Amino acid sequence: MKLLDVVALTEDVAEDGLSRGQVGTIVEILAPRVFEVEFADLEGKTYASLAIPEHKLMVLHHRPHEEAA
Repeated sequence: MKLLDVVALTEDVAEDGLSRGQVGTIVEILAPRVFEVEFADLEGKTYASLAIPEHKLMVLHHRPHEEAA
C-alpha cells in the first residue's frame, strides 16, 4: 500500500463509527503497515481520519491489474 491508494475497510471500526466496506484514501504512512486513512463523503467533506493497520484494509482497483492483461 502507498500514499493516495483508495482503500476499503475489511472489518468494522466500531469505536470510530466506521463499517466494513467504507472507502477512504491513504494520506500518510505512520509506521510500517500503519496508515492514516481519510474518509470523505461524495461532496469531499472529511468525516473521519484515523490510523488503521494494513490488515484492516484492502486496496481498490479501478482498472485491470497490469499482470493480468
